[in-house]
Amino acid sequence: MTPDSLFADDAHHLWIGGMRIADLASQYGTPLYVMDETTMKNRIESYLSLLSNLAVPTKLFYAGKAFLCTAMAQWLRRWPVGLDVVSGGELYTALAGGFDPEAIIFHGNVKTVEEIRYAIAAGVRYIVVDSLAELAIIESEGARLDRQVQILLRLTPGIDAHTHAFIRTGQFDSKFGFGMADGISDQAVSQALSSDHIELAGFHAHVGSQILEEDPFLANAQSLLDYAQLWHRRSGWWPTVLDIGGGFGVRYGPADEPPELTHIFHRIAEAMIAMTPKGCAVPELAIEPGRSIVGEAGVSLYRVGATKFVPGGKQYVAVDGGMGDNIRPALYQASYRAAVDGRSLDDTASAKVTVAGRYCESGDILLADVILPTPEVHDILVTYVTGAYNYSMASNYNRVPRPAVVLVSEGTSQVWVERESWQDLTRLDRLHRSEV
Repeated sequence: MTPDSLFADDAHHLWIGGMRIADLASQYGTPLYVMDETTMKNRIESYLSLLSNLAVPTKLFYAGKAFLCTAMAQWLRRWPVGLDVVSGGELYTALAGGFDPEAIIFHGNVKTVEEIRYAIAAGVRYIVVDSLAELAIIESEGARLDRQVQILLRLTPGIDAHTHAFIRTGQFDSKFGFGMADGISDQAVSQALSSDHIELAGFHAHVGSQILEEDPFLANAQSLLDYAQLWHRRSGWWPTVLDIGGGFGVRYGPADEPPELTHIFHRIAEAMIAMTPKGCAVPELAIEPGRSIVGEAGVSLYRVGATKFVPGGKQYVAVDGGMGDNIRPALYQASYRAAVDGRSLDDTASAKVTVAGRYCESGDILLADVILPTPEVHDILVTYVTGAYNYSMASNYNRVPRPAVVLVSEGTSQVWVERESWQDLTRLDRLHRSEV
């Protein structure tokens, strides 16, 4: 639930990556995203070790939508991992960071013609196709550029993972992919197999995010294998890759118990071997973790700006950030753990408080009714497990600049994303031109 390098000293001051949190706040300002390199490194190497012990070919693709900037793309290059992007902007960021396009999967349920053209010209490894309209565009652009485009078809297998409704993606009623219950997926496979400029490499299905159970992942893989066998019987085609997506949950709080990945992947590998037709090669198993690599690596630092009591005795603690840098509590009712730098929960002054943000919305609540050592104005509040989606989903609501991102490691820190300025907010604005 906290970064691997985080600890509190005897005075209850918090340290991360060998750096004192108070010093980071003083040097870089608040709000501030802090990423712990040790945690990210440990998570990636754990995945690679796990996959290397499977009896099937495997490939790890980091899901860039969780957290991506040019420095992150550059940092990922030291490992044999791929990258999953979901927009032309993420693809541009990855390439700007020097990431190999042949190790990139391009997702997205609505890709523009410009984005598809960009992905094909860049030479991405796979485009994950989400609709018949997109299939037609890829065929047309492949012909125009004289390219053979490798694709995966995104399928919706009808698996309802037990997670928040907004982050379920595998049920039949989903905006993503080709439904496997109404014949639309059959039409997509037929078109892909008969195309002159498309090569169907395999299937992809992602059933949701922050999943804390094993069964949805196993059912997902089984549905893809069953469908692949169906098409092998029909046409002799067999996939070279099966991509089961990501969604592996992390510990936001004590009640969260992530699934046992070793058991999941070994069972999937066994099924892939058992179900591969005689004379065919076992497909590559691809996975796309994002949150489970960077989530616990990140913390967010805030400065307390005010405290107040309201009728009934409830205490609000207001900080200098909020829904602009962490929309997840408002969007998903996500909950977080927090600490006050230099204070212990054993402090007799601890109390139940609600941490509110600075944005002009009643729903701008970061933490509701949590027990904290009673914060005072200017104290530093730390929220945990903010490495995934917080920076990615940040906004300039109320014209508030977005925070900086800082990487810490072994007593050093470096800026990965500069803090925005007020000037940045108007950089693309244009003044009104009155008619003469």
